[in-house]
Amino acid sequence: MAQQFVQATIKGDKVVLFIKPTCPYCVMAKDVLAKYKFKPGHLECVDISGRSDMDSMQEYFLELTGARTVPRVFIGKDCIGGGSDVAALDKSGKLVSLLESIGALQ
Repeated sequence: MAQQFVQATIKGDKVVLFIKPTCPYCVMAKDVLAKYKFKPGHLECVDISGRSDMDSMQEYFLELTGARTVPRVFIGKDCIGGGSDVAALDKSGKLVSLLESIGALQ
């Protein structure tokens, strides 16, 4: 069930963050992405804390991305990593082109 939820959520041309609100790296990723102007519906935050399938979801992240930690940030179907990865991509100027490549920006 967790796998199907993750696959259905990351389908399409949007950015998806799987987060836990108390995690500082999740806050970092959200803050970096908040600087960009997304088209409506092209940025989605999914709070996995408190979900009954949270552990199986994190196990699936491990299988899918090589890490089970949050945030797991997807641009389209590609996982770009966690909070520090998003910050590094932003700093290097590569994040904007990834976002443009899926047509997520206004």
